[in-house]
Amino acid sequence: MMHVWAALLTVANAGWLLLVVIGLPGNWLMVLGTLAVAWWQWDAVGGRPMIDVPVLVTIVTLALLGEISEFLAGVAGSTAAGGTRRGAVGALVGALVGGIVGTFVIPVPVLGSLAGTCIGAAVGAWGLELSGGRSLRAAACSGAGAGVGRFVGTLAKLVAGVAIWVVTAIAAFWP
Repeated sequence: MMHVWAALLTVANAGWLLLVVIGLPGNWLMVLGTLAVAWWQWDAVGGRPMIDVPVLVTIVTLALLGEISEFLAGVAGSTAAGGTRRGAVGALVGALVGGIVGTFVIPVPVLGSLAGTCIGAAVGAWGLELSGGRSLRAAACSGAGAGVGRFVGTLAKLVAGVAIWVVTAIAAFWP
C-alpha cells in the first residue's frame, strides 16, 4: 500500500509542478500534498514515517527559496527598467492572465504557459505605466523589464519545484 501512496503523491506533485509555469502556487501545493501524505502514512513503514521531518523541512525550505527568487527577479527586472508600483501591479495581473491565455493560445505544453506569463507581465506593466501618465518609452522599458524579470523568476521557481518533486519522490519510494 505504501507504493500506491508514493505513486499517487509523485503523480499529484507532477501536476502541481506544472502550475508553477502559469504563476500559480504549485510548489506550495506539492508541500501541502506531501505534508498530508506524511501525516496520513506516518507509521507506514514498520513504525518509521514514509516522509520524515528532514524531508519536510527540506521541501519547505526549497519552496521558500523559490518564492524569494521569483520575487527578487521580478523586482530586479522592474527596478532595473525604472518601473513603478503601478507597473508591478500590472505585471502581476498580466502574468496571471497571460499564463492562462498562453496555455490555450500557444499550443506547446509548458512553453505556451511560460510565454503567456512573460508576455502578460510585460503587457500588464506597460499598460498600467501608460495609464499612469508615463511616456511610451518609459512604459515600454518597464514592460520589458517586467517580462524578463518574470521569466527569470519563473525559471528559478520552477527549478526549486523540480527539486521539491525529486526530493519528495525519492523519499516516498525509498524511506
